[in-house]
Amino acid sequence: MSELAFPGLVSTPLCIADFEVEGGIMALGQTPFSARRVGYITGGRFRGARLDGEILPGGGNWSHGGQMEPGVQVAAFDARSMWRTHDGALIHLTYAGRSVVPDAVAAAFRDPAAPEVDPSAYSIRIAPVFETADPRYAWLNGVLAVGCGVRMDWGVRHFMYAIG
Repeated sequence: MSELAFPGLVSTPLCIADFEVEGGIMALGQTPFSARRVGYITGGRFRGARLDGEILPGGGNWSHGGQMEPGVQVAAFDARSMWRTHDGALIHLTYAGRSVVPDAVAAAFRDPAAPEVDPSAYSIRIAPVFETADPRYAWLNGVLAVGCGVRMDWGVRHFMYAIG
């Protein structure tokens, strides 16, 4: 039997998106199914070579998670937001994803006096999907994207890449 050759994938920077989440994350707590948390988007900004504009208030991230192994938490994302480009187009963005956060990092995130946490100490990964009716941005409807996130004091910054 011959070896299977995997086709190559290329990633192209798409944009950097800053999701502001004022008021923090609301923890529902441990239900019989998982630990539920909700963070509401209060605004933000996105910028890239072909995309520039504002993230509108009103979306959010409905996540759930649990313990992946002793001392490490894992969560799954269900996020939605509306974007308005600099020239007035509306874009609906959804993403699923995963985070892996050691307990010590989670404690540092909750402590306002703690120093900034090195992003290599945790993992936030997303798979964004775009939808728009604006013909100027119709190309986004066919984009498969991935991203990595960094927690910020005001929310999360996602670095998004188109995969081709």
